[in-house]
Amino acid sequence: MASHTDSTDPNATPTPATQAGREGLDALLSRPGKALIGLDFDGTLAPIVADPEQARAHPDAVGALAALAPKVAAVAVVTGRPAGVAVRNGDFAGVPGLEHLVVLGHYGAERWDAVTGTVTAPAPPPGVAAARAELPGLLDRVGAWRGTWIEEKGGRAVAVHTRRATDPQAAFEALREPLTGLATRHGLVVEPGRMVLELRPPGMDKGVALLEYAREIDAGSVLYAGDDLGDLAAYTAVDKLRAAGTPGLLVCSGSDEVTELRDRADLVVDGPAGVVRLLRTLAERMP
Repeated sequence: MASHTDSTDPNATPTPATQAGREGLDALLSRPGKALIGLDFDGTLAPIVADPEQARAHPDAVGALAALAPKVAAVAVVTGRPAGVAVRNGDFAGVPGLEHLVVLGHYGAERWDAVTGTVTAPAPPPGVAAARAELPGLLDRVGAWRGTWIEEKGGRAVAVHTRRATDPQAAFEALREPLTGLATRHGLVVEPGRMVLELRPPGMDKGVALLEYAREIDAGSVLYAGDDLGDLAAYTAVDKLRAAGTPGLLVCSGSDEVTELRDRADLVVDGPAGVVRLLRTLAERMP
């Protein structure tokens, strides 16, 4: 699928390259009160950094969201991070104008609602803790431990990052097979990303989270913006909604590391800064 990259002009009107994308944009702008704006966090609202703990939303992201959120049905940040971590790193709590914001953390297993300021979640799956206990030994045996980093995700998932390794791509490839074996033994699956391999329970993905929330609020149109392989499931969810008659717009937060989203997107923007410009443009054009 062809896609269009946004202009550097902050006042430019985005032009999706596909007919489905243009229909999605038209629906968002003509009936904003029925629109759902779905957004990944890392790489989409926040620049990618070597240490995920240091990831923070783009400086203008909260302002753009606060301008847009009151005009739409809902804004949903859909992330693999714990909901509370995304709220902290995004600085979303207590911001006037963000009452229509929810954070669907752990791929929807957790939910933070701006109105209540609370997180709701079921008990963590036991397989994650068992796999986590085996990870140090596995990394040592594989010989790929130097520079790798284990990220705890609130007991609901665990990730191994290779971005800080001497050869990040080689470490990533060396770990794929052994981590898949570890995940399988504990009833988990491995989700690859940008120099990261995440172990989590099956049936948890951004597509499920986005689709369920869109149906919950009876969304009349959906925008989803992402940057990584884990966002492909959300793209598929938007395709399902389109097939059922709900217009949608697929946005890629551009990256040279992942091309799959570029190929499927209706609109490609220049990373988190481009996402922020798009959100501000939408807010300005909505009544």
